[in-house]
Amino acid sequence: MAGPYAAINVLIQPRSSRDEIVGMHDGRLKIKISAPPVDGKANERLTEVLARVFHIPKSSVEIIRGRSSKLKTVRLAGVDTKTREEFLSKFR
Repeated sequence: MAGPYAAINVLIQPRSSRDEIVGMHDGRLKIKISAPPVDGKANERLTEVLARVFHIPKSSVEIIRGRSSKLKTVRLAGVDTKTREEFLSKFR
């Protein structure tokens, strides 16, 4: 992936009643995901949620650490560090 990118640490809570960003939790962005953690469905839904929030294609969202964990690091291609920090500041 060429161009700017930012990484974001997230904590997901699968099987929630709806998809929503809750806020910061232990230095990670906590996101509730409606999909179950089965067959990659929660990861896929997380990708969709972050793509929508950052206005980037789903293909620009890549889970680079924690694919089978609730604690994940996600790479956002096309998002610079300043944009990421402005977004995260809303939840601090």
